[in-house]
Amino acid sequence: MTPYLRALTAILTREALRFVTQRERFLAALVRPLVWLLVFAAGFRAALGLSITPPYQTYITYEVYIVPGLVAMILLFNAMQSALSLVYDREMGSMRLLLTAPLPRWWILFCKLLAGVLVSVLQAYAFLAIAYAFGIRLPPMGYLWVLPAMIVAGLMLGAMGLFLASTIRQLENFAGVMNFVIFPVFFLSTALYPLWRMAESSTLLRDICAANPFTHAVELIRFALYERMNLEALGWVGLTFALFMALALWGFDPARGMLTRKAR
Repeated sequence: MTPYLRALTAILTREALRFVTQRERFLAALVRPLVWLLVFAAGFRAALGLSITPPYQTYITYEVYIVPGLVAMILLFNAMQSALSLVYDREMGSMRLLLTAPLPRWWILFCKLLAGVLVSVLQAYAFLAIAYAFGIRLPPMGYLWVLPAMIVAGLMLGAMGLFLASTIRQLENFAGVMNFVIFPVFFLSTALYPLWRMAESSTLLRDICAANPFTHAVELIRFALYERMNLEALGWVGLTFALFMALALWGFDPARGMLTRKAR
């Protein structure tokens, strides 16, 4: 086994064991979207008067419409949770040891990122299974089509979490940053309502939602669940992933950290 595969296997195993021992994390990741799906969906549908006609040109219920947004919510929250664990690992010193491994720094960070994405994909499929049990039906092949879309979206959101983790030095400060990032990113997107509904309220608000990278992640998942490829959303998600990954690599640069300490 090459050193690259050995490092990938070790990091994946570590994250899998951490996930297995933290059952509360799995339950919390499922409860949050299920509450939105089963409790708030009826209220939002009645309040907004939504009659959804998505790109697939068929009428669907509001519960079905928000399923992709709730899948993306799971990816988002798990990305922030993984970033929180990075801050903890840095405080405990294990992250420093990991980054001193005789492997490229980008590979180590990518392995951490991929491990978090695989965990969030498992959580997302568990949510889709529960939604199916409650009678929310999607095209059968859509459950396969959505896998690469979830991986790409998860990588983008995970890279954003990596960047945030690289800028925060203390664990207690990260919780506030998570709330500051998660809720604007989630609500200013198409996770709960389409862009045309936002435009009826405010053109500026609609433009903000359209520029939100999370919107493109939601649309990528939404199209994939209906066996279609949204190339525009894929392009924006890929571009955003590259940007956040570059910023994360810069933030976790040990040489930059040493220069910062010397300057102080």
